[in-house]
Amino acid sequence: MSADDRDRRPLPIQLRERIFALIEDEGLRPGDRLPTEAVLAKHFGVGRTTAREALKLLEQDGIVDVRHGSGRFVSQVATLERPITRLESVTEMMRALGRTVVNRVESVTLRGATADESEMMHLPERHPVVELVRVRLHGDEALIYSVDVVPRDRVRESIDEVDWSGSLLEILDGNGARVISAMTQLRVVPLPEEARAAVGDMSGQPWILLIQRNIDRSGNVVIYSHDYHRYDSFSFSVFRQRA
Repeated sequence: MSADDRDRRPLPIQLRERIFALIEDEGLRPGDRLPTEAVLAKHFGVGRTTAREALKLLEQDGIVDVRHGSGRFVSQVATLERPITRLESVTEMMRALGRTVVNRVESVTLRGATADESEMMHLPERHPVVELVRVRLHGDEALIYSVDVVPRDRVRESIDEVDWSGSLLEILDGNGARVISAMTQLRVVPLPEEARAAVGDMSGQPWILLIQRNIDRSGNVVIYSHDYHRYDSFSFSVFRQRA
């Protein structure tokens, strides 16, 4: 598996994503058998221990089902929807769903943190933050309305010098604040009025809201986001297991 110098996550975590992508690329469905540890290790150029650990992570995500004596299979419980346990950028997610994505920047604002943002991001009251509002489009169709808040001191450049239409995770990677995990809430809500105007949706239909605190390896919350996903274009799977 070719190394990515920018990706300092443990190798099994990187391999988990590669195997998940392989499942999608090969069109494997629930019940289909996966290649063996040895085959996957050879295919990706890693040791069998790494392959075993990556498969274990996929099992914990509910993507892989182990049948003792038979091998590993794509889980019958979890479809290949976007598992909410998988942390990825909107750009990565939409590409995996076969959609091109254009990020239209609505506004970039430097302001003080609100009381809610200060609490959620563990910041002093009125700490300087950058609020980024974008609409994610596939062709002319608006699919996601997003509001991201980032502490100003997490971005070294002047905010006017940053290409905010790119991946926010990659922007933070380049500033030494690599996101490695997130705390996420899901809600079904109507779009706020300002969002309805931005995406041109006055139907009153609910959207799927993901409220997320993105955390770097030092435990700092570096993005506090509210992403509204079109209800008829997205679904997220959650694997639940009885104790």
